[in-house]
Amino acid sequence: MTATLEAAAPLRADGPAADAYRRRNARLRAASPDEAAAELAQISTAVRRDILTTIQAAGMGHVGGDLSVTDLLVTALWGALRVEPADPGAPLRDRFVLSKGHCAAALYSTLASCGFFPRARLTGFMAPLSPLNGHPARLKVPGVETNTGPLGHGFPVATGCALGARIRGEDWRTLVVLGDGEMQEGSNWEAAMTAAHYGLSNLTAVVDRNRLQQGARTEDTKTLEPLNEKWASFGWEVRVIDGHDHRAIKEAYAPSTTGRPVAVIANTVKGKGVSFMEDRVEWHHKVPTDKQVALALRELSR
Repeated sequence: MTATLEAAAPLRADGPAADAYRRRNARLRAASPDEAAAELAQISTAVRRDILTTIQAAGMGHVGGDLSVTDLLVTALWGALRVEPADPGAPLRDRFVLSKGHCAAALYSTLASCGFFPRARLTGFMAPLSPLNGHPARLKVPGVETNTGPLGHGFPVATGCALGARIRGEDWRTLVVLGDGEMQEGSNWEAAMTAAHYGLSNLTAVVDRNRLQQGARTEDTKTLEPLNEKWASFGWEVRVIDGHDHRAIKEAYAPSTTGRPVAVIANTVKGKGVSFMEDRVEWHHKVPTDKQVALALRELSR
């Protein structure tokens, strides 16, 4: 009973880790582009390792998408946005929303790396009563701005956040990460129209373009291409990048140069970093065996 209650305890910032984040983050922002990219790559590798062990312990998760989105999340929270793990509700913080909420293991592992909560709590992922649900919950996990999971919800909320900042005359930014399969949801295109209508230059939408969704390739399910032209036709400033190139990601996360909202189409590989998972549809929702985790961790140690 004591162990269960401890696992269910609310998450709070890890003070020493938050302090370390603050110092390292300051160094990252002062570093040259190449130095910053190299350090972000190191952090991403550590986060990928945590994703694997987190899913291994839970026996559940969406490992392929977690690994494809890792570099995008790490660069957002370590290299682009103004956040404070020791004060996650700071009024003037930048807002980050993971619209593809089923990739919660990647978000939790990244938040833990910043000190939003102790890294040791990752072992409770998806356990009974654990605050680390299979989908992020705002009232349970510091650093989570809104509950996500049903696809097509996070982007409209992020659009509302950006509009709220505009109405209040505040300068904080909102960055939202979507899955490419999620772009088949009509609510996302309504949000895209709304953001362009209001000229929300403080909003950046990032598409994790790994080209795979549950059961099939996105283009076999419903054609998305030409995705960049579709975003542009909705009135967005579009940036197409390699979603595993940390320097390119960091540059793409820079504020709008046109007064329009920014859409970043990040070309990624599902299962990135683990050879037997890369670009394989079956790893959308599959749990690796202990032997496979050991092999993957060796690959991520090279």
